[in-house]
Amino acid sequence: MTTSTTDAAAAAASEPAGAPQPPVLTKRRVNLIFGALMVAMLLSALDQTILGTALPTIVGELDGVNHMLWVATAYILASTVVMPVYGKVGDLIGRKSLFVIALSIFVFGSIIGGFANSMEWLIAGRAIQGLGGGGLMILSQAIIADVIPARERGKYMGFIGVVFGLSSVAGPLLGGLFTDTLSWRYAFWINVPLGIAAIVAAVAFIKLPKIVNAVRPKIDVAGMATLALAAAGLVLTASWGGTEYDWNSPVIIVMIIVTVLSALAFVLIERKVSEPVIPMSLFANRNFTLTTLGGLAIGISMFGAIGYMPTFLQIVNSVNATQSGFMLLPMLAGLLITAIGGGFLVTKTGRYKWMPIVGSLVIAGALVLFSTMRADTPLWLILSYLTILGLGIGLAMQVLVLIVQNSVPHSQVGTATAGNNFFREIGASLGSAIVGSVFVARLTDQLASGAASLGTAGSALPTDTNALTPAAINALPPEIHQFIVEAYANALSPVYLLLVPLMLAAALILCFVKEIPLATTTVQSEA
Repeated sequence: MTTSTTDAAAAAASEPAGAPQPPVLTKRRVNLIFGALMVAMLLSALDQTILGTALPTIVGELDGVNHMLWVATAYILASTVVMPVYGKVGDLIGRKSLFVIALSIFVFGSIIGGFANSMEWLIAGRAIQGLGGGGLMILSQAIIADVIPARERGKYMGFIGVVFGLSSVAGPLLGGLFTDTLSWRYAFWINVPLGIAAIVAAVAFIKLPKIVNAVRPKIDVAGMATLALAAAGLVLTASWGGTEYDWNSPVIIVMIIVTVLSALAFVLIERKVSEPVIPMSLFANRNFTLTTLGGLAIGISMFGAIGYMPTFLQIVNSVNATQSGFMLLPMLAGLLITAIGGGFLVTKTGRYKWMPIVGSLVIAGALVLFSTMRADTPLWLILSYLTILGLGIGLAMQVLVLIVQNSVPHSQVGTATAGNNFFREIGASLGSAIVGSVFVARLTDQLASGAASLGTAGSALPTDTNALTPAAINALPPEIHQFIVEAYANALSPVYLLLVPLMLAAALILCFVKEIPLATTTVQSEA
C-alpha cells in the first residue's frame, strides 16, 4: 500500500465489489454491542494488573516465590503474541465467532487460575487467560470499527481510553481488596460471570455480515510462528534483563539473538506469503507507520512512568498498597476528562490530528515534573503531577487507533488495529524494563555509597534491592529508614527525564500524520 491509498475515498474504493454490507443498526443496538465490548476489554485490561497487590499472598500460599515473575509475564507474553493473529484471522474469516472463542478461552483460563493449587497451574491459567485476553482487546476495537462510522467513533474511543485508565487503578485495588477481605482467587472468579455475560451479549446483539471468500484463505503459519518467537524473546528480555539475570548474562544474550533472528525471518516471510499476518505494505501507509511509532513511544513512557509510582508512594509517603492505589485516582480523573471530552470534540468537529500531538507534549511535561520529586515533595503536588499525566494519556492514546482504522481499507482494519496495539504492548514491556533497569542501577550505587557515609550504622543498610519492600523499610531504624527513602526518591526521579526526549520525538513524528476526513458511514464494512 502506498501513501496515496490512505485517502478515505481510495480506501473505500479498494474494497471488493459486492462486499456484504452490515445491517442497519439502531442506536440502542449499537450501545448494547458497545457495552458488551467494553466489558470484554475491561476484563482483558484488568488482568494485566489485578494480581500485582495479591502476589505476595499468592506465592506464600502456593510456595512459589521463585516463579513469581511468571505470573505477570505469562499473561503479558501470551496476549502480546496473539494480538496480530486475532487481527489477521478476523479480517479473513470474520470477527464475531472469533470474539466468542477469545472470551471462552479467557473464562477457561480464569477457572484454571481460580482452582490452581500450585504455581505451575496458576501460571498455566494466566497464560490461557492471555491467549484469550489478547483477542478481546483487538477484536473489540475492530468490531467497533465494523458497526460505528469513524466520525462517530471518536466519542466511543474516549470511553475505551477510560477502560485502560480504570484498569491501571482498579486492578491493584481489586486485587488488594479481594486478598484482604475474601481470597485472591476471586481475582479469577470475578471474570467468570462477567465473561459469560459478555458471551451471551455478543451472541445476542452483535450482528455482522459473514465474509465470503472465493478461495479458502491461507493462514500465515510461518509468519505467526516467527512473530510469536520474536515477541516472546523481546518480552522476556525486557522482563528478565537487569532483574532475574544480568544484561550481559548468557540467557539475556541468547534471548536478544533469538529476537533479532526471528524478527528478520518474520520480515522475509511476510514479503513472500499471500496473506501476511502483518503485511509489510502497511508500513508504506504513512499514518499507520507514524501512529504506530507514536503508540510505541507512549507505551514506553506511560508504563515506565506509572510502573514504579505505587511503590514510590508506599515507601516515600509510608502508605499501604491499597492507599497507594487510591492515590492513582487523580491520573484516572485526568484521563477521563480528556479521553471523553476529546472524543466528543472529534465527533463534533471531525478534527483529530492535534490530539496526540498535544497529548505527547503534556506527557513530556508530566515526566519533567516527575523528575523533580524528592522525599520531601508534598503529596498534593505529586497527585497533581499524576493528574497532568492522565490528561496527556487521555488525549494521546486511543485516538491513534482511530487514525489507523480511518487510514486503511476496511478489509485490513483488524490487521492494522492489531499491529498498532502489538507495538504499544511491546512499548509497555520496554518502558517497564528501561525505567526498572536504570532505577535499580542508580539505587544500588546510592546504597553502596551510603554504607560508607553512614559509618557504623551503614552495616545495617540492605544491599539487595529486591529486599527493599515497603514493610521491610518501615521496620528499619529511623536513620536507615530515612536514608533509604531519600535514596529511593533520588534514584527514581531523574530516570523520568530519560523518557522526555522520546515523547518530544513522538510529538514531532505525529505532526506529519495526514488528517484524512473521518468516514461518516460503515458502508465498506465486510466483517
